[in-house]
Amino acid sequence: MARIVVLTGAGISAESGIRTFRAVDGLWEDHRIEDVATPEGFAANRALVQTFYDERRRIARAAQPNAAHRALAELEARHPGEVAVVTQNIDDLHERAGSRRVLHIHGRLDRARCERCGTRMPVTGDLSDEPPCPACGRRSLRPDVVWFGEAVHGLDEIFDAVSLCEEFWVIGTSGAVTPAASLVAVAAEAGARTALLNLEAHEDTRLFDEVLLGPATETVPAWTARF
Repeated sequence: MARIVVLTGAGISAESGIRTFRAVDGLWEDHRIEDVATPEGFAANRALVQTFYDERRRIARAAQPNAAHRALAELEARHPGEVAVVTQNIDDLHERAGSRRVLHIHGRLDRARCERCGTRMPVTGDLSDEPPCPACGRRSLRPDVVWFGEAVHGLDEIFDAVSLCEEFWVIGTSGAVTPAASLVAVAAEAGARTALLNLEAHEDTRLFDEVLLGPATETVPAWTARF
């Protein structure tokens, strides 16, 4: 009854039509990263950032879970041990596929947070309309996502899960963004078997016991069928 922890990144949702985050050219969906993914950008142009995430929310809502998302949910349903998904993605495709234990390290598009009182809540409409906070009534809601320079969500719980797992898999992520990039080292140190399922191999794969390259919709169902 092995404990399994899976780290997923943008590559697992790309085949559902959600574009991957590209920081090489400093742009995300044709906007500068600094303008749409930092607290400073939000302070400088609140309307731009709200509109940007409203559009990301619409795209995520229209997307459907793919074979990779479903394979992980099916594994959780049949596996006698614990299965946890730690995702860097801010969409809800894992949940809609049926996964129950999903830890969103970078927050979620379908949630908002009040800057005044700190209340977190589901959101379905546009935040560019500046709806009032249901708790305090102030029009101070923002996307509940983690921007550059902000603390990630649930890090203690994530490190606890990884340090206790017996299987640790990395799916669809470059492994270049911290602190998620450090999780494979934690798992390896704890004695877990590690696997990388990705389109391309990481620059350094020494910490992975197995590497399986290809699209997530092909590699993930094939891999989870072993368990």
